[in-house]
Amino acid sequence: MEKILISHNRHWNQPYSGLYPRDLLRKLVQNLSVKHVQVLQGIRRSGKSTLFKLLINKLIESEDPLEILYVNLEDPFFIKYNEAPEKIYEIVETARKLTGNKVKYLFLDEVQAISGWEKYVKTVYDNEAFEKIFITGSNSSLLNGEFATLLTGRYLSSMVYPLSFSEILKIKGITAYLQLVRSRAEILSIVDSMLKYGAFVEIMDSDEEHKRDIIASYYDAILLKDCVSNNPIRDIKSFQELSYYLISNIAAPFSYGSLARAVGIHDKSAKEFIQYLQSAYLLFELKLFSWSLKEQQNNKKKPYVIDNGFLNLSFQFSSKSGALLENLVFSEFCKSGKDLYFYDKKFECDFIIKNADHTLEAVQVCYELTDRNAKREVRALKKMDAAHQTISKTIITYNQETTIDGVKAIPFWKYFHHLS
Repeated sequence: MEKILISHNRHWNQPYSGLYPRDLLRKLVQNLSVKHVQVLQGIRRSGKSTLFKLLINKLIESEDPLEILYVNLEDPFFIKYNEAPEKIYEIVETARKLTGNKVKYLFLDEVQAISGWEKYVKTVYDNEAFEKIFITGSNSSLLNGEFATLLTGRYLSSMVYPLSFSEILKIKGITAYLQLVRSRAEILSIVDSMLKYGAFVEIMDSDEEHKRDIIASYYDAILLKDCVSNNPIRDIKSFQELSYYLISNIAAPFSYGSLARAVGIHDKSAKEFIQYLQSAYLLFELKLFSWSLKEQQNNKKKPYVIDNGFLNLSFQFSSKSGALLENLVFSEFCKSGKDLYFYDKKFECDFIIKNADHTLEAVQVCYELTDRNAKREVRALKKMDAAHQTISKTIITYNQETTIDGVKAIPFWKYFHHLS
């Protein structure tokens, strides 16, 4: 175990290097001032471990590095501890003996790998054994059930997503709006890459020939490790078929019955399978906008995935550019924390944003505006405004900017840049 802990804790010798900055870091640093357990949730490979390391780098500016312990519990070495949460005490004690220092800050990465981990965390939290505890997980069930009950009001949770467009711009050194406007060709190249391959860090840094294979490996790991291993799925083949069907029909309204018929399973199984995909943060089920929760639940939904790279596994860019842009817009809205819906009553509106003050924003997504579709897109937004008054109506395009009958059309890269 000593060699494993040394390999996990390179910060004992020097700060971590080669890490991309993440916008969420500022919030995590602010949260250091409160005792609450810090929880990071999000899809596998989204950057939760990187955020831990960025936070550790920040901590060692004022704290002894030897008092900070990081453990990735998905390391194969810890498989034998899967059913033994008490072994975490042994891990911490081994670190203390190695460094000669008490552990003040404990980072437990992919904590769901240890069954019963929540009882350990609750105990050491109540005993004030550490200054602060940090945990990550790749399944939303992490904060359901016993953990939520044991630590109600004692934890802070943040979602970690693949890189946002604005984060990628900063990584590329584009930090001001003037640079953005002057670098049109480079910006469109970034957007093209996000449309086709998504925004996972490893994908962004990989050669073109390897991108799809890496995405496929992520997809397989999510289905097997985060879905099949954590849920009572007996018909694995049908589960895989449903997942593939959904990413092949992104943004197309569905009912559980229609999905069940398409794959040849029971309605109840279709609903359960979607819940498992959502728990792993792979798939999101967008609900119809209504002020009635019952109406939201009982109407059709639309499927989106959190990263466009997964769509690359099912269809080609040339034939599905509109769906790819719509999914990319959806993922950027998620990263911005928007409360999203769609509208489909006599007319369609791609996205309705409900703000905290209950005002609404209407957004249409159109890859390329033409004489044939421009009036239709504007008409839908006007009808939406008549049905439920909105504070803004916008058409997001790939690279067109214009105003049509008082409605602004704006390129994706201008809408989501978030630069000053």
